[in-house]
Amino acid sequence: MKICLIGYGNIGKKRINCLDKEDELISIVDTNEKLKEEVEQKHHCSFFTDYKEGIINADAVIISTIHNKLAEISLYCLQNNKLNIFVEKPAARNLIEFLPIYNEYKKHKNIIFKVGFNHRFHPAILKAKEITNSGAIGELLFIKGNYGHGGRKKMESEWRCNPELSGGGELIDQFPHLLDLSRWFLGDFEKICGVTKTYFWESKVEDNVFVILETTKGQISQLNASWTEWKNTFSFEIYGKYGKLHIKGLGNSYGIEQLYYYQMKPEMGPPETIIYEYPDQNNSWKLEWDNFKNAILGKEKINGSIEDVYEVLKIVDKIYKK
Repeated sequence: MKICLIGYGNIGKKRINCLDKEDELISIVDTNEKLKEEVEQKHHCSFFTDYKEGIINADAVIISTIHNKLAEISLYCLQNNKLNIFVEKPAARNLIEFLPIYNEYKKHKNIIFKVGFNHRFHPAILKAKEITNSGAIGELLFIKGNYGHGGRKKMESEWRCNPELSGGGELIDQFPHLLDLSRWFLGDFEKICGVTKTYFWESKVEDNVFVILETTKGQISQLNASWTEWKNTFSFEIYGKYGKLHIKGLGNSYGIEQLYYYQMKPEMGPPETIIYEYPDQNNSWKLEWDNFKNAILGKEKINGSIEDVYEVLKIVDKIYKK
């Protein structure tokens, strides 16, 4: 495939590092003209500051900009170049901004639209999905999730704390990952109750979100995403009728990625425990790129689709309106 990357930041660089030898990076687009020399020397491709020029001749586009440009670029690519699209979550600042993309996509069923929900591809989460799909812990009952970090000095001056650029705070930043994973394991939610709070950062956006979701079967997902986790944390607990799975850590500052598998004994009491550890094995970015390519080739179903982000944004919209 001939690929154009739009947004040469930290995430964009991670994405292009996952490309295969047969992938041809033909262009990189960024508004910072000072990056031109680095791009041309390191990646041997064209550099543009206008994405409309950069996507010419591309087969697929990776959109890794800040939130305020995600929807605009995705819609243009769908309407004008009909490219396969890999866009970072949350794909838009809000549901209203996303709806034109969703409606336009329906006209182009031959296009693959992938959303960057890389947490689906973390090894511990993939293993948990394998175990739940096998029925080993029985019918799923509820989920508890906690995800957060403590921010950085002067974080309040970053784009994430500017609602015009970001669309909101933690509810649109880290929370979509927790929500997406909850939907992946439990399905769609019928009842939604959420509260956003700004406790610490002097910002116009929330630094904490607390949410309870319920499926039509009565399954609950209890979630908290926070910018006041003074020790970076990822915890995702899946409770089944006959056991429990607990995913801890995501590597790096979040700690070693682990999956604790607690299997109930027939006589109950303390469960059998199996611990899976994945030190330095986070290849989620590469696995997600492989899924995108294989979906284009018709080899597998897209994992993290336009439908998934549509459902996530609907819930985010309801919480912000409460």
